[in-house]
Amino acid sequence: MRDLFTLPKVHLHVHLESTVRWDTLRDIGAANGVRVPDDIGTFGDFAAFFAQNDLVRACLRRPDDFRRVAYEFCQDEARQGTRYAEASFTAAAHGERLGDLDMPLTAVREGLAAGREAFGTEVRLLLDHSRRRSLDRAWRTLDLAKRHDDVVAVGLAGDESFPAGPFAAVFAAAREAGLHIVHHAGEGEGAVSIRQALDDRTERLGHGIRVLDDPDLVAEVRDRKIPLEVCPSSNVALGFAPSLAEHPLPRLRDAGLLVTVNTDIPALIGTPLAIEYTRVRDTFGYDDTVLAGLARNAVDASFAPASTKARLHEEINTWLTP
Repeated sequence: MRDLFTLPKVHLHVHLESTVRWDTLRDIGAANGVRVPDDIGTFGDFAAFFAQNDLVRACLRRPDDFRRVAYEFCQDEARQGTRYAEASFTAAAHGERLGDLDMPLTAVREGLAAGREAFGTEVRLLLDHSRRRSLDRAWRTLDLAKRHDDVVAVGLAGDESFPAGPFAAVFAAAREAGLHIVHHAGEGEGAVSIRQALDDRTERLGHGIRVLDDPDLVAEVRDRKIPLEVCPSSNVALGFAPSLAEHPLPRLRDAGLLVTVNTDIPALIGTPLAIEYTRVRDTFGYDDTVLAGLARNAVDASFAPASTKARLHEEINTWLTP
């Protein structure tokens, strides 16, 4: 078995706010007058997960906070063997909270640029919008995304029981502006959320594990070659799969779907990307060729330039060479 830390990887589904190191959170919390409890990093239900998210957001206030988080994300991903990532960031929500719509995104982009220079990992951004939030904020998210070439996509996140329909015009405008669309769907809700995402012409499914609820939908997603951003450990931690052994990832692969492996909320569950690949290997008995195939799926599903994709495929070939 080859070292999975050295497997060249692409990370497609990871929320920047859920990658913050706990020591960093304590530092910036103290600087901003926010108490960070000792038991951070643990939660037993979905409500506790949202409370952790709220704590992280409360700590992020100054430009230096956002720059540091982005820079450290690049460093941590480089240690995992990640060559390229598309990180989700709720820029408009932070901007509204802090009274400066541009500042959080500007600071994150500066941190990512410095991180790429220092560690070599290229990170582009996907600006997400919670389905529970206002249409006005969705339009503000789109406006931010259109200003920057390193923002490659926009999409819906949050509670999938809230419909996507009210935001259809936003994503039509995003497509017109040349942005990619990536919605969370098929995690907490099933076929309905996936159908709504497909109606918005999502180019990947964030999670998508409940596509198996509907055989016709499986056939459509397979035939349209829409990749799934599968996050096994997160699905288990949040109660969407009973255990890793019972996770539907093997059945998704057996159905001919394009599966990619991701972390979603790595700091909150203590599972960075190389460890996620390791857990997948150990749980399902996949050999190096299968794991390399999962990595290749992520390369192909990314919005990276063609030259980057070609280089990454060559690096994976090298990793597989005896």
